[in-house]
Amino acid sequence: MNATLTLEQQVIKSIVRRARAAAHRLGTLPDKIRRDALNTAADALLSRKAEILSANVLDTRAAMDLVQQHRLSSASIARLKTTEQTILDMVLRVRTVAALPDPIGSVLEATELDRGLRLYRVSCPIGVIAVVFESRPDVIPQIASLTLRAGNVVIFKGGREAAHTNWVLNRIWCDALAEFPEIPPNTVNLLKTRDEVAALLDLEEGIDLVIPRGSKEFVRHISSKTRFPVLGHGEGVCHVYVDRSANLAKALDIAFDSKVQYPAACNSMETLLVHRDVATTFLPDIVNRFLAANVEMRGCTETIALIADKEIVLASEEDWSTEYSELIVSIRIVDNDTQAIEHIQRYGSGHTEAIVTEDHHVAQRFTDSIDAAGVYVNASTRFADGYRYGMGAELGISTGKLHARGPVGLQGLTSYKYKLFGDGHTVASYTSGERQFKHRRL
Repeated sequence: MNATLTLEQQVIKSIVRRARAAAHRLGTLPDKIRRDALNTAADALLSRKAEILSANVLDTRAAMDLVQQHRLSSASIARLKTTEQTILDMVLRVRTVAALPDPIGSVLEATELDRGLRLYRVSCPIGVIAVVFESRPDVIPQIASLTLRAGNVVIFKGGREAAHTNWVLNRIWCDALAEFPEIPPNTVNLLKTRDEVAALLDLEEGIDLVIPRGSKEFVRHISSKTRFPVLGHGEGVCHVYVDRSANLAKALDIAFDSKVQYPAACNSMETLLVHRDVATTFLPDIVNRFLAANVEMRGCTETIALIADKEIVLASEEDWSTEYSELIVSIRIVDNDTQAIEHIQRYGSGHTEAIVTEDHHVAQRFTDSIDAAGVYVNASTRFADGYRYGMGAELGISTGKLHARGPVGLQGLTSYKYKLFGDGHTVASYTSGERQFKHRRL
């Protein structure tokens, strides 16, 4: 190895080299082995839950100190904390991924170019995927299950605030896969330091896809540091718009669920838009529900004038584009659905947007006009989730438009290749006019 390389660079080059070799083997394994390995890993998570909980206590205590020092947000604690229910959810998602159809080797398209000359577009693994994430240790079993099921090797680097939990989860996962001699030992890898991440991102080859999970600033930072393709899972500035024709009982439940059910999630509502015609009826009720749930509210001048005796502060321009990830919500009264759409187009992040309405034409206009990965009618924004979509689990929500969009599950972790089967065919016979292409879809 080159003596001019730093220790981190040497370590990373070795990890990536072994990961690529593992990826070549993993993509050819029978479906049953990959499926059985996931179920074994799920059993291991359940049987070793005490180890996970003990490690998470260490991480949570340290993180609380950072919150008190204002070096970590309370939202990070919510994402970090692991309970028995969290582990049961991990196990359920791994088993669900194991039960999904094999994503590898599916014929996506078949064309008969000419007699005896057939072209197939077939799904295949991406290869080696690097995932850099913040806070949430449940990312490891979720993503490790998806990558293994899709025949990919994964290299993780989690945030320092979850170091103990991440290490235990990775160890449990690797121990489970070790029971299957067909599965390469470097199928799942966990980096330890930021310097190792920097060395990985600085490589010129070896990684097929980088997936950063965290804040907008975090995703931008990772994207700016690498030449590799990046599938960014950015911020979620999500809206709920209550239309003039909305069923207000539905609207109360949807707006409350979108904000309060789990405010730390990227699919929680950050801004509530309300049509002027229903504001005097709807806003007092939702404000009281928010107050009872300790939600801090920031409103436009009209909202404050309407709800004069409540604890609502004036929203700043920055508030409209802020992902709070906490029990904070911005509220704005709008004249019509056109103004609501314009507000979302200006301040939204392309994640998930919802409308509450009983007017089919308004709903159609809203869903057609809003450019986001998820556009909902009469449903909470919290449904934006790979498990709830039936994907078993997800890598995150992609707000981009290339390769994958919205919750990224198994299909987002596959690519495709073209397989051509002929019988001595040559191009010369077609350029000379001796033979003609049929291009018949099979």
